[in-house]
Amino acid sequence: MSPRVVTEGSPAHGQPLVDWRNLDPKDLPVKKSTRLALLLPPVAIVGVLAVTLATTATVNAVATRAEAAEITPYGERVPVGDRSMNVVINGDHAETIVLLPGLGTAAPGLDFAPLIDQLDDTYRVVAVEPFGTGLSDQTDEPRTAANIAREVHTALEYLGVDRYALMGHSISGIYALTYVEAYRDEVTAFVGIDSSVPDQPGGDEPIATDSLALLDTLGVTRALRAFAPDPYEGLPYDASAREQMRLLANANSAAPTVLDEMAHASTNFADASGRRFAADLPVLLFVREADDDVEGWVDLRRTQAASVDRGEVVLMAGEHYLHHTLSREIAQDTRRFLEVSR
Repeated sequence: MSPRVVTEGSPAHGQPLVDWRNLDPKDLPVKKSTRLALLLPPVAIVGVLAVTLATTATVNAVATRAEAAEITPYGERVPVGDRSMNVVINGDHAETIVLLPGLGTAAPGLDFAPLIDQLDDTYRVVAVEPFGTGLSDQTDEPRTAANIAREVHTALEYLGVDRYALMGHSISGIYALTYVEAYRDEVTAFVGIDSSVPDQPGGDEPIATDSLALLDTLGVTRALRAFAPDPYEGLPYDASAREQMRLLANANSAAPTVLDEMAHASTNFADASGRRFAADLPVLLFVREADDDVEGWVDLRRTQAASVDRGEVVLMAGEHYLHHTLSREIAQDTRRFLEVSR
């Protein structure tokens, strides 16, 4: 039987005539079952995502509590105000080098180990773990350069360390400007390990700390870290040290004090704009040969070195954490430079 054709001008089953040639598909009636089918995929995706995040958040909370018992104490805790700051001291020599970490280094006293091993046969090396890092306490004090400098100095003062070269990685180059202004009579030299400088491009850009905190609470950061390659694999750290740094990274990477330091980073850079070290302070800067993310990376460091009476730049073929792979070379050039600075 041939299909019935409804033509223009003839009704079909008492229904209004439809001109199928000019019909907009959007005007077709949609069955409830079809609507449900269209809604199910996004609803299912949201549901799966919610369950996944609830699971990762729970796992993160449980794992964080469990891992706290696995962290092995190291170093020495000293009083700073009503809190404690952890320091790691190696070597027993007349001259002292104080190590300060970059932003986000979860366990500075362990991270600096390759460099400490190369320096402690000549110097007393004091690796400071500022509040929020390593085994140091958290703090509610705003993470301004002035507060960080004051707290570090309080720890050194308690230890009786009053004459030393300041060696800083990354953003510690910004903090060092404030530190040297306040305690110039104690600091014999500044040695930078790919250290930050005033007015470097991107330094004053804010960091999305709210997003980082949320990802950490939901356990996303832990999950990503679990699937990422071990950043210390193949470097001069034993299995025990790598495991401790993993535990402390989970504990500290998005801790309140670190997030506050990140939030203050742009302000700390802005406050350092145009500032220089005292002209009579010897300055040695170890700088990676190229940084594709920051325009003029090397030139900015050369400008800083040229601003003091005795400044030097040593270019190195390495990554931002130069001390992970080039500690021997850093130690050798540091000895050479500081011997002349005596």
